Amino acid sequence: MQVYLNVHKKYEAIQKQLFYMIPEKWDRVYLYACVVDHFQDLQTGEMFFYYFPKSMIRKNPVNVYEVPNKFNIDEKAYLKLAEKLYDEIKELRKECIKMGEKPWSNITIFVEDLKFHVEYHYDDLRYSEYTSLDRHLIWRHQYLHVPLSSYSKKERNMIEEYLKQEKHIHKPMTYQEGIYKKPVSNITEFRKIDDNVNINRNVGVDAHIDPKTTNTNKAKKRKTVGVDAYIDQKENETPTVKSQILTIQ
Repeated sequence: MQVYLNVHKKYEAIQKQLFYMIPEKWDRVYLYACVVDHFQDLQTGEMFFYYFPKSMIRKNPVNVYEVPNKFNIDEKAYLKLAEKLYDEIKELRKECIKMGEKPWSNITIFVEDLKFHVEYHYDDLRYSEYTSLDRHLIWRHQYLHVPLSSYSKKERNMIEEYLKQEKHIHKPMTYQEGIYKKPVSNITEFRKIDDNVNINRNVGVDAHIDPKTTNTNKAKKRKTVGVDAYIDQKENETPTVKSQILTIQ
């Protein structure tokens, strides 16, 4: 029973970290991560996620690794947050194994229509014929619905071949629940007051940036300090787990 509760706590932690890292209003979020086991307990992996801004005009998904440049956020500190998110996903995998489940190789998480969805996949990525870039392109087509017409001929052939093979692959294990209900501040809501981190608890998932402050030096300094303070806080809460984050843009 406790292990089952620990899995749900990890779901909650992942949601909160995701919501925190998105600096504007959004409609949908899609995340991919993999953990590949090698000999002598060596692990490699990758993670990327996209969100769709809540806008009548902007319909294209935003790559998480574009956020620092788009919103004037310190890139090094932001990538530390990405590593923290990846660590939470690796901890989720450990909890799943404790429940007696087969170790999954890759996971897709998406949040839409107020629902938190998880798909567990069990591909043997160590001997896969597809590269990391191939998997990224396939995933974008499947989950972000990037049309095949936007790919090169070689990429289209690769994706079509994969889709043919996928028909004979077992369907992934899936899980669904309502999204985390409590208010969650996003990255732009952190402020430093008297050397303490003050979290604005009145800001929910739809928190957004005040355009009047994003371009000022004061706001820039506050955002950077807030991110660093949050990282220090998280490092005191959870053990450090080595991970390899592959950022494909």
